[in-house]
Amino acid sequence: MKTSFLQNALRILLGSLMVMAGVGHLTTQREEFLAQVPAWLPNDAAFMDFVVLSSGIVEIALGLAMIFWVKNKIKAGIALAIFYILIFPGNISQYTNGIDAFGLDTDLKRLIRLFFQPVLVLWALWSTGALSFLLNRNKN
Repeated sequence: MKTSFLQNALRILLGSLMVMAGVGHLTTQREEFLAQVPAWLPNDAAFMDFVVLSSGIVEIALGLAMIFWVKNKIKAGIALAIFYILIFPGNISQYTNGIDAFGLDTDLKRLIRLFFQPVLVLWALWSTGALSFLLNRNKN
């Protein structure tokens, strides 16, 4: 599916942000990302670190797919959108448990952040042409 210059630019930007976030999981922001691990998961330090590290690797892979897997950008967009949905419980956990991280040090800031997850889902789908593909796939 053909996408516009703006869609391509925003796809590459989102992919780059994902790579940076993934690298953060593995390096300097590891402690911050621990705050995103849902409280209902096992409270074992090694397990929680595994969740942070593995999600960082997935973020890097999805980010690189968004940037370079142009031939299959719709699949990359759908995969990233699904990833955003899968990690949303971590954001809810951060809000409901009042965990400070990434400058989200009030309940209001943590609540506002929850509303940005659907924006990321739509960004991933729209910038790759996946949104049009999904909306039009049954119209024949």
